[in-house]
Amino acid sequence: MAITVKVQVPGTTANCGSGFDAVGMACTIYNDFELTLTEKPGFSLKVTGEGAGAIPEDDRNIALQAIKLVFEKVGQNYQGIQIKMHNRIPLARGLGSSAAAIVAGLVAANEAAGGKLTKQDILDMATQIEGHPDNVAPAIFGGITVSTVSGDKQNKKAHCLRFMPDKLLNLIVAVPDFKLSTKAARQVLPEAVPLKDAVFNISRVAMLIGALSQGEFQHLGYGLEDRLHQPYREKLIPGMQDVFKAANKNGALGSAISGAGPCLIAFAEGNTKQIGDAMVAAFAKHNISASYYELSIDPNGAKVIS
Repeated sequence: MAITVKVQVPGTTANCGSGFDAVGMACTIYNDFELTLTEKPGFSLKVTGEGAGAIPEDDRNIALQAIKLVFEKVGQNYQGIQIKMHNRIPLARGLGSSAAAIVAGLVAANEAAGGKLTKQDILDMATQIEGHPDNVAPAIFGGITVSTVSGDKQNKKAHCLRFMPDKLLNLIVAVPDFKLSTKAARQVLPEAVPLKDAVFNISRVAMLIGALSQGEFQHLGYGLEDRLHQPYREKLIPGMQDVFKAANKNGALGSAISGAGPCLIAFAEGNTKQIGDAMVAAFAKHNISASYYELSIDPNGAKVIS
């Protein structure tokens, strides 16, 4: 008898300015994932929506690799695998598309195998595949997450603190019409930074977490300031500072690069359309076509829907 599991996974935004490689948020944009195990041997994988025609539909697919990792860990036997992915999260834009695929594969495979793994197990496996937990943690747990990693490269252990603000925070995400790989965005970062910049970010990320956890959003503008990665990535995103200024001028509490970019995200309690339109217009002045999403924080993370 065939076993079918359907999973929905949110996109994520990581870093949030000062929280480089540590802070992440689950966003209300979702990918749908369907896994079917069959008694008849064979394999099929179909991608629709974002990334159709670009995402590998063979053994290179990262979601399939995640599924096989679960089955290997729990001793699940299978003959045939059928996968359907319907994606709404844009690829290589800084909204956690790869993390969503990894988490979808892990959660679906675990459900199909009888739910033998805990969320902590899934977090550790996702971190092993992705290399860091800042996107996979909110994709699994929802809300806002602060993550750290202990252990060596072969035995990484992820630790995650998850919370939700007690009031609505809007996320306006400007999506420019070009891709930027995480690898390329990391290559521009220095191997070391001045002590004064490290101290600057420590104070800002403390303010960021305090403001988010307490719902004191008036402090977000300071918490989103960064000297560790955004100044170096600015040259990869034409018009970045002008987009930030346009968002803030139209009512945003603050702005940041979403993940490794090139998406830019503004945080606000209102004026979402006005802010989004202003961000798109600012990109246009630099000959960059863009659109925007009006999102909020997803509280649930990945969930089995059928």
